[in-house]
Amino acid sequence: MSASRPTTTTAPARPAGPGGPGPLGRGGGPFGGMAGPPQKALDFVPSAKRLLGRLAPERAGVALVIALALVSVTLNAIGPRLLGHGTDLIFQGVIGRQLPEGVSKDEAIEDLRADGQGTFADMLSGMDVVPGQGVDFGALQTVLLGVLALYVGASLFMWIQAYLLNTIVQRTVFRLRSDVEDKIHRLPLKYFDANSRGDVLSRVTNDIDNVSQSLQQTMSQLLNSLLTVVGVLAMMIWISPLLALIALVTIPLSMIVTTVIAKRSQKQFVAQWAHTGALNGQIEEAYTGHALVQVFGRQREVEQSFAGKNEELYQASFGAQFVSGLIMPAMFFLGNLNYVAIAVVGGLRVASGTMTLGDVQAFVQYTRQFTQPLTQLASMANLLQSGVASAERVFQLLDEPEQVPDPASPATLDDPPRGRVEFEHVTFSYDPDQPLIEDLSLVAEPGQTVAIVGPTGAGKTTLVNLIMRFYELQGGRITIDGRDIAGLSRDELRGSIGMVLQDTWLFGGTIRENLAYGDPSAPEERIRAAAEATYVDRFVHSLPDGYDTVIDEEGDNISAGEKQLLTIARAFLADPSILILDEATSSVDTRTEVLVQHAMAALRSDRTSFVIAHRLSTIRDADLILVMRDGAIVEQGSHAELLERRGAYFDLYNSQFALPAVEE
Repeated sequence: MSASRPTTTTAPARPAGPGGPGPLGRGGGPFGGMAGPPQKALDFVPSAKRLLGRLAPERAGVALVIALALVSVTLNAIGPRLLGHGTDLIFQGVIGRQLPEGVSKDEAIEDLRADGQGTFADMLSGMDVVPGQGVDFGALQTVLLGVLALYVGASLFMWIQAYLLNTIVQRTVFRLRSDVEDKIHRLPLKYFDANSRGDVLSRVTNDIDNVSQSLQQTMSQLLNSLLTVVGVLAMMIWISPLLALIALVTIPLSMIVTTVIAKRSQKQFVAQWAHTGALNGQIEEAYTGHALVQVFGRQREVEQSFAGKNEELYQASFGAQFVSGLIMPAMFFLGNLNYVAIAVVGGLRVASGTMTLGDVQAFVQYTRQFTQPLTQLASMANLLQSGVASAERVFQLLDEPEQVPDPASPATLDDPPRGRVEFEHVTFSYDPDQPLIEDLSLVAEPGQTVAIVGPTGAGKTTLVNLIMRFYELQGGRITIDGRDIAGLSRDELRGSIGMVLQDTWLFGGTIRENLAYGDPSAPEERIRAAAEATYVDRFVHSLPDGYDTVIDEEGDNISAGEKQLLTIARAFLADPSILILDEATSSVDTRTEVLVQHAMAALRSDRTSFVIAHRLSTIRDADLILVMRDGAIVEQGSHAELLERRGAYFDLYNSQFALPAVEE
C-alpha cells in the first residue's frame, strides 16, 4: 500500500453536529441554501481597479494595443480635416468660376463691396480663390486619395488592435477561471456547507462569462472612445477655439447625467446578479431533489418559489436595464443641442469670413466624432456596471478565507502506513456558540475495526471529517502512526485513506472509468479483481456494454444499490491503509449486504477501519464499538461487552431488534 495513492471518496460529507448545516438545512436540499443579495452595494471604483489589475501580466500587449489605437484614432482624426480641404477646393472652384477672369481677389472683393454685396465680400475674403478659375480636380484627387489611404490605414490598425485585445482579454479571463478553480480546491468544506451550490456555480460560470463579455465589448470601445475624444478635441481647438469651447460644454453635462443615472442603476445590477445566483440555486436544488419534490407533492411550493425568485430577478434586471438605458437618449439629446449650436455659430463665422466652409464642415464632422464616443461611453455604462458587479462576486469568492495551508516541510507517513489512529483531547465545534466535541480521546490500533454508533447529530460523521482534515481542530490533535495529521500534507494524508459515504458520487463516464478513479494507474486485471471482490462484476455482465456502459452524472441508468457497490469497489481498488465507511451499505439490499459484508471483512484485514452505522447488525464483529452522544463517547467496548453493561448501546440495540409490546 502506498501513501501516494489517490483518495477514493464520494461526495464531501456534510457536518453532522448539532446546529450544523445538513443536507436539507441551509447548506442544501430542495428548499434550502438559497443565497440572498449582498448586504452592501458594490463599491464600483475599487472593484473596477482590481479587475483592470488582472491585466498586469499583459502589460506589453496592452501597451501595443494603446499604440495601435493611438495611430488609428490619429489617422481617423486627420481625415475630416482633409475632407474639409477638399470641400474648400470644390467651393472655391464654384465661386471662382462666378467671378470675372483677369482680376485679382482683392479687386473682386472691392467690386462686390461697391456693388452692395458686403456679406459675399466678407465670405470671399476668407477664401483662397482665383477669379475665373474652376475646381482644381488634380488637387481634389490628391486629397481624396489621401483620405482613402488614411481610412484604410486606420481600419487596418484598428483590426490588429481588436485582434490583440481579444487575445489579451481571453488570456486574462483564462487566468481568472484558473484562479477560481484553484481557489475552489483551497476553500474549506464549511464554505460549501454554508453557501448554495447554485450560487457558487453561478459565480464560477455566469459571472465569469459576464466579466469576459463585458471586458471584450467595453475595453476596445472605451480605449478608442477616450483617445478619439482627445484627438478630436485637439483638432477642434486647432480649427476654432470658440467652437471647441461650445463643444466642451457637452462634457460636464454628459458626466453629470451619466453619474446621476449610473448611481441609480448600480444597485440594480448588483441585485440582478445576486438574484441570478439565487435562482440558479433554487433550480439546481429542485432539479436534484426532483423525486423528493414529487413524493411529497411539493410541486406547487417549488413553482411558487421559482416564480417568486424569477419575479425578483425580472424586477432587478428590468430596473437595471431601464435606468441605465436612459443614459443613451440623454446623451443623444445633449449631442443634438451641441450640433445645433455649432451649426449656427459656424454659419455666422463663414458668413463673416473668419472661417471657411470646409473648416465648418470638418468641425461638424468632429462634433459628431466628439459626441459619438461620449454616447458610446454612456451606452457602455450598463455593460461596465454589470461586468464589475459580476467581477465583485468573483472577487468575493477569491477573498474567502482558505483552509489552513499545508506545512512548508510536511512530514511523511511510513510506506506503507501502519494505520494507528489516535485522538488526543480533541475539541471541535461547527459553531463556537454550540460546543460539539470536547476533550475526546480514543485509539484505533492497526488492523482494528472501529464502529461508531449513536443517534443522529451525535458527532459520528464529524469524527471522520476531522480525520480527513475537512475541518480543523480547535484543540488537541489527531495522529496517524504517531505523526500529527496537521503536520502532513493533505495529499499525503488523504492518499492513505479510502472513504465510502452514504451519498454515492459517480461522474459521467464508463463503469471502468468510475472504478479506475480509485487508482488511475491500475491495470485491467486489478480493476476486474476489485469488481469481483465487491460483486460489481456480477451485475456489470448483465449490462449491454459491460464495463464500457456509460453512466450519466446522476447515475440514473443503474440502481442505488449498484451505485453503492461501485463506490465500494472504488475503495477496494485504492488499497488504502485506513478505511472509512459511512453507512456504506445503506442502499444495498439485504442479500447483497451479506455478500458485501464478507468482502469488507477481507478488505478490512490488516487495515484500520472506521465504520459508521445505524444498523447495528452490520457492526457486531467490530473490534471496538464507540457509542457517541452529544459529541462525547459515552461507551466503548465489543458488542458482547456493551450488551452486558445494559447501557446506551443496549438501548440502541433493543430499539432496533426488540419486539413491540402487545397489549392484552
